[in-house]
Amino acid sequence: MNINMTRIKDIDIFELGEEGEKSSPWSSTILVLRIVTSDGEVGYGEAPTTLMTRPVYEEMREVRRVFLNKEVEEIRKNYLEFYKHSFYLPVSMESTAALSAFEIASWDAVGKEYGAPIYNLLGGKLRDKVRAYANGWYDNCITPQDFLAKAKQVAGMGFTAAKFDPFGPNYDKIYEEGVGKARKIIETLKEKTKLDLLIECHGRFSANSAIRMAEGIEDLEPFFVEEPVHPDQFIGLKRLRERTDMRIALGERVLNKNLFLPYFTSDLVDVIQPDITNVGGIIQGKESATLADSFGVEVAYHNAFGPIQTAATLHLDYNIPNFLIQESFEKFWPKWKKGLVKAGYKLEDGYFSLSGKPGLGIEIDDRILNDYKTDKMESFNPEEPPWVVKGTFKKG
Repeated sequence: MNINMTRIKDIDIFELGEEGEKSSPWSSTILVLRIVTSDGEVGYGEAPTTLMTRPVYEEMREVRRVFLNKEVEEIRKNYLEFYKHSFYLPVSMESTAALSAFEIASWDAVGKEYGAPIYNLLGGKLRDKVRAYANGWYDNCITPQDFLAKAKQVAGMGFTAAKFDPFGPNYDKIYEEGVGKARKIIETLKEKTKLDLLIECHGRFSANSAIRMAEGIEDLEPFFVEEPVHPDQFIGLKRLRERTDMRIALGERVLNKNLFLPYFTSDLVDVIQPDITNVGGIIQGKESATLADSFGVEVAYHNAFGPIQTAATLHLDYNIPNFLIQESFEKFWPKWKKGLVKAGYKLEDGYFSLSGKPGLGIEIDDRILNDYKTDKMESFNPEEPPWVVKGTFKKG
């Protein structure tokens, strides 16, 4: 074990992708970062894309200028150095996403230097396995029977919980007909499966419509309802909170720990969902959870992109006391994305587990890095927003 300071000497950025991903069109591309230290340790990170692939890629090149030749162990110092230079960083997803990849890759390299998994560097583990919920499983589902058929497949894979968006093409506004159709889908799955049901709204509703939606489904007791109100309608969220007892989850668009604080002090959230690939990385992800714990709020990290993100997120799931449940798209990825990480974590019978190896503990398939390079933007369909699961933005 070498505990001397080592520098980041090489940095490579890869955009990977393949046309036609069905489960998550917002993640038909992923951005992978590889750093190499002066001692030869290799660290990997990942940045999200979300119809921003090329801007985030270019911002990663900007972060590279700050991190290159810096001491890899000084993760917080390097983070703050870029924070100093990036004028719009607290509210720029391009900047926080790019920076997150470098922060995660640094932890991976440092863990390898010290011969320890990241969760041990954070204070150790509180659990040996992590309950997962399925997402991305319901492409082309429109009717209750469509959803039920695929939900049964999800249950057959060993999952005990599943998240889905039952709201079809309703955006901003939803009225009794749309609420009724969504209710029928939820009701069917509640009656005919044993899955815990997590309801995804994708931040699509105005406050009035969110209240209407909540009144129409709350007696079905979903596990939680996610992003029920447009993310910029803070006062609208307060109005909804006053009208429903459903557990509210949000946070994938909150870009550092300090920006979570107003939700806590105003008692607007029950479950936060930081995404460690855009919140600033592992430190910001952990500190967001620590703040949440002070308010009795649980954590279910957002995890919708690639396997490096999953591995990094699982280290926090192992470590934090207020962990609730972990999002998983793994079973519904295309083959190339499933193959990018050859080893490091497992998903079996609805639970994740880590290998316990140093750093992130993962092994990357270099063939995927080489064979799936691309420089394209994500696919774009003017008839369907890229944030929905494919084939669901239609009337039932």
